[in-house]
Amino acid sequence: MKYIYIYIYVELEFTLRVVTLLDSHPFAEWYTIHKGSIVFRSIYESSFQGFKEAERFEPERFSEERQKDELPSFRGRSTLVCGPKIRPEPSGSIPRHSFTYASNLLFKRLFFRPFPLIPKSFSFLEKRRMNPFSSFLSLLVPLLRNVPGPNILFPFLGNVIPLITNPTKFWQLQAQLSASVRFSVNYVFGRFIVFIRNTELFHLIFANIKPDAFSLIVHPFGKKLFGQRNMIYMFGQDHKDLRRHIAPNFTPKALSTYTQLQQLIILEHLKSWERLWSTVSPAEPIPLRLLVRDLNLETSQTVFVGKYLSSEARERFKVDYDLFNTGLMKLPFDIPGFAFRKAKLGIERMLKTLTHCAAESKKRMLQGEDPSCLIDFWMQEMVRVTAEYKTPLPHFTDEEIGNYLFDFLFAAQDASTSSLLWAVTLLDSHPDVLRKVREEVSRIWSPESDALMTAEQLREMKYTQAVALEVVRYRPPATLVQHIAVEDFPLTEWYTIPKGSIVFPSVYESSFQGFREADRFEPERFSEERQEDKELPGFWAGPHQCAGQRYALNHLVLFIAMFVTLLDFKRHRTDGCDEIMYTPTISPKDGCMVFLTRHCPRYPNFTLN
Repeated sequence: MKYIYIYIYVELEFTLRVVTLLDSHPFAEWYTIHKGSIVFRSIYESSFQGFKEAERFEPERFSEERQKDELPSFRGRSTLVCGPKIRPEPSGSIPRHSFTYASNLLFKRLFFRPFPLIPKSFSFLEKRRMNPFSSFLSLLVPLLRNVPGPNILFPFLGNVIPLITNPTKFWQLQAQLSASVRFSVNYVFGRFIVFIRNTELFHLIFANIKPDAFSLIVHPFGKKLFGQRNMIYMFGQDHKDLRRHIAPNFTPKALSTYTQLQQLIILEHLKSWERLWSTVSPAEPIPLRLLVRDLNLETSQTVFVGKYLSSEARERFKVDYDLFNTGLMKLPFDIPGFAFRKAKLGIERMLKTLTHCAAESKKRMLQGEDPSCLIDFWMQEMVRVTAEYKTPLPHFTDEEIGNYLFDFLFAAQDASTSSLLWAVTLLDSHPDVLRKVREEVSRIWSPESDALMTAEQLREMKYTQAVALEVVRYRPPATLVQHIAVEDFPLTEWYTIPKGSIVFPSVYESSFQGFREADRFEPERFSEERQEDKELPGFWAGPHQCAGQRYALNHLVLFIAMFVTLLDFKRHRTDGCDEIMYTPTISPKDGCMVFLTRHCPRYPNFTLN
């Protein structure tokens, strides 16, 4: 039985040993194997060399009398397998550290029960930056240690095809795989990825954004789009200083200024939506997704840079942002005519525009004028600090501030679009919640008053605020926040994330943990009586927690209050209309198709204070 097992193991498990040469090495006097070559060491052929009458099946050759017990299938292995003696490599052989070992691990994963004696780590993974080949292997090794992952895997491409064709199903599968051990692993386009489902591990990742742990990347090809000088990629003291200097952008005074601008823009867009629906057949619904996106883009432009953006610049900005948004969902082919190249060029134009806005605002604030938008509040603080310390602050040139402004725009734009669409969807499917919101808003504010809602009135809308929080919890806009492991990181006591891995802490999965009956849409969980949890994963955590979350919530509360008060709406329901679609944040699959009519006797006539 012992001999049969050994020969089956040789025939099936180690017919070929696959290695990658990490450096050029003289293989013979007349030939050198080049760096990067894939070398197939035939264990099968070697098993018939060095033995007498090797083609005969003769167990006696391993008897103590004959002493010929070194099999090629075990030669050079670091783990004892079935009892053969491990002997040092013969002198003159290629050093083991010259190779990346792949073996036939995928074959074992698919057709055999995992062998229990697997090395805990591989030195070549610990000491070198992960390339696509070693990334592929680093996935296979954890799989053999019972880390959940895919059953079938293709080198380099990995599971990129299901990710592109159906991202919703792909990430749902990752969540299912990670249910047992709180995380799962996969391999996409030459990169090893780790999906984090558990809230505790979610916070662990966000708390370790630092040079020796993780770097926030948001998008796999983000640096090619956003550039290196971006708030997303900052950490340490520079990041702390930046957050301290942007704090004046979100003071109560600044937020009060923004809410007035937000209401003016929301009103004009709601009126235009009703006019749009009235021009089509009453039996035809209209999709809100692009309309809400335009609303948010105008809101962001007006709140962030105000009058520094001309009407022509706004139109060009809108086109460029559409190009950028499209490029986010495409493969990074940086070639003329491709969406990714168009996105890069669009970002360059937007950054140039925002840099000009920062310079113009600085001139006004130096003259002592009152701030009227976010960039004014920011420049007012920069002017004050510069005058106090008698020297310009580092990392705050006009170009750098233009980059930071784009970060604000990117963070506010698609996330808010997602939240507003889900608010409409969830209010339609929960009529009791809709009724309570309308009752609360009508007690506090009336469109017939022609008055803008004040900050005090917003604070009184407790239930509407709870609805906004529950929308962000139940359908967090950015469901995944990508990080890259700068160094090997111990995720648990028994598993270490390899350096170079892309890590996806799931905001979506974390949003359904730590809440009672988390699968229900229930705004009451955020009431003063219950207060289940105030720290929503939707606003991230750690040093990169959303600095503008109060602004974002105000925007959502204002939209909900005005939308349900000024308009009657009904969703056009079809099969799967409320399923999740990535755009790149999540939105209803049908684009939120609705029928709209006016709910109030007349629209308010707002005047900016």
